[in-house]
Amino acid sequence: MAERTVTIASASGLHARPAAIFSKAAGEQPATVTIEKAGGNAVQASSILMLMTLGAGHGDEVTLRAEGDGADESVAALAALLEKDLDAEE
Repeated sequence: MAERTVTIASASGLHARPAAIFSKAAGEQPATVTIEKAGGNAVQASSILMLMTLGAGHGDEVTLRAEGDGADESVAALAALLEKDLDAEE
């Protein structure tokens, strides 16, 4: 299992556009990835609806976990997305 804790850089957190971009990227990963906010439950990273239930805002820390083939690469790719301001992406 691969695991990494990252800080959300998007100004709106994991809502609206950033959530859509992130969930799409998570669904394209070879490994199954979950995301969890401290003190909360882990949810499927590929589900935009589940991402919205996290209530993860700008500056919040979340933990990504992945299992399966390509787990390390999946966590690295998704962590890189969260560390960017996806609100500003074209």
